[in-house]
This record gives sequence, structure tokens and C-alpha cells, in this order.
Amino acid sequence: MTAPLTPPHQPHEPSRDDNVWQAPPAGPGPSSMYAYDTAKDEAESAAELRKDLRDSALILVAVTLLGIALGFLWLWLAPRVPLVSYDEAVFLKDTEGEEAIGADGTFLLLGVALGVLTAVAVFLFRRRGGIALVLALAVGAVLGSLLGWGIGVWFGPSRDVVEQARQVGEGVTFDAYLDLRAKGALLAWPVAAMLVHLGLTALFGPRDPEPEWPTGPTGAPAPRQ
Repeated sequence: MTAPLTPPHQPHEPSRDDNVWQAPPAGPGPSSMYAYDTAKDEAESAAELRKDLRDSALILVAVTLLGIALGFLWLWLAPRVPLVSYDEAVFLKDTEGEEAIGADGTFLLLGVALGVLTAVAVFLFRRRGGIALVLALAVGAVLGSLLGWGIGVWFGPSRDVVEQARQVGEGVTFDAYLDLRAKGALLAWPVAAMLVHLGLTALFGPRDPEPEWPTGPTGAPAPRQ
């Protein structure tokens, strides 16, 4: 009978092959992949935000500058209110005329037309829309209406009616200054632009993808928890 080579009380010496499953796996782990995805998402969000702000600023400036066209169109198309002077006093030549109402109506119709035009143009420029884009369209329309009103008044007939009557002479008809008496017409452009853009987005805008529900072993949708 021979004695065992290794005493039973002596612990076994771990070898190199025994610890092969204890080595950390090579390559990126789940935490590093999650950090990478998070950083990528943040970079994409920042780039998208910069693009939104850039497009919104462009739309704001372009829509506001269209107010110049509104002002000159209003000056060209709006009916004039005829005045006449007698004995150092100025009177309406036609007391029952509706030229003043016609000037307000012309501004209103031009605002609605520009609202439809700018809404379609903004939608075609960027179908996806966005809050910043819609705000830029609304603010630009309000500023454009104010700019058009100012241009029409500035380049229209003089607001000094007495001096104008003195220049043309007594009994001679001249035009009153162009003014917007119904200030609510200033909202025609932004309101029309918002309504048309909302309708176009609802009808022809991009749709969000349908959510994918997890399926069970048989291929049927898994019950919701």
C-alpha cells in the first residue's frame, strides 16, 4: 500500500485554468453601451434644437418682411375717403360713403390672403412642424401686420388735413389720410396662418409610428401588465 501524494488536509493549489471563468469579459459592457447611446441621443437632440431655432428665425424674418408687401398693397387697393374744404373747415364730400369701411375690409382680406400663403409656404418648407416653428409664424404675422399698417399710413396721404386743404384750395376734393379704424384687422393674418397651418398639419403632416407590442411564444401579442 502506498501513501497518497497529497495529504488530505492540504488545500488544493488553484491553477491558471481554474480561474478562466472569473476573468472579466472583453469589450464594452452594458453600462458603457448605455452611456454611448445616451451621449448620442443628447448630441442628436442638440443638433435638432439648433436646426429648429435656425429655421424658426428664418421664418420669423421672412414673414415679418412680407409686411412691406401688405402695406403697399393696402395703399394701392384701399378706397380713399374724399374730403373737401369750405370756409376754413374740412368736410366729408360724401357723408354716406363707405370708403373708410372699405379700407379696413381691404386690410382684412389682404391679411387673410397672406395668412393662407405663409401657412402653406411654412408647411411645405418643413412638414414636421414644431412649437418653435408655429410661434415664429404667429409672431412674424403679427409683426408683419403692424409693419404693413405703418407703411400704408406713412406712404399714404398726409395726416395734416388742414395743410392739405390749404394747398389744394377751397372746394377742391382731396383724399383723407389712410388709417385702420378696426384694429382687430391686425389679427387677420396670424389667425388665418394658424388655422391653415393647423389644418395642413392635421391632414398631411407626418404620422408617429405605431408602437410595437411584445409578442408571446405563439406569436400573439403578450397581455398588458
